[in-house]
Amino acid sequence: MADLNINGKKYKIDVDPETPLLWAIRDHVGLTGTKYGCGVGQCGACTVLFDGQAIRSCAIPVSAAAGRKIETIEGLAKNGQLSKVQKAWVDNQVPQCGYCQSGMVMATTALLRNTPKPTDAQIDAAVTNICRCGTFQQVRDAIHAVSKA
Repeated sequence: MADLNINGKKYKIDVDPETPLLWAIRDHVGLTGTKYGCGVGQCGACTVLFDGQAIRSCAIPVSAAAGRKIETIEGLAKNGQLSKVQKAWVDNQVPQCGYCQSGMVMATTALLRNTPKPTDAQIDAAVTNICRCGTFQQVRDAIHAVSKA
């Protein structure tokens, strides 16, 4: 049994302690905004916030998540209002296929919480997610739009 705190809600799920956090979030909690991409922590589609830090949830076992605060893409909007990052994604037309975007939004959210006005170098260092559609310039534009607001 694992006790997880996801988006401010407590969940008690029956999984093997070595189950990747990604599968606990998707299959046991039912939050499917966090995507499976590579399964080895490289692509970033599965990025969530783990005590405020962006992590690749496919590479973290559920046992490491007990007692930690986990945030997923579903937890960003409040009272029906998109977060500033989500709104910037829409305003700057970032997504094409959209598959990697929830991970990008989560990595960006962590970056902006810690570095409200990042440089391009800081963006490149913090948002290492892979986007096959190549929307990296739109991502950077959205991040700069939020940091100027």
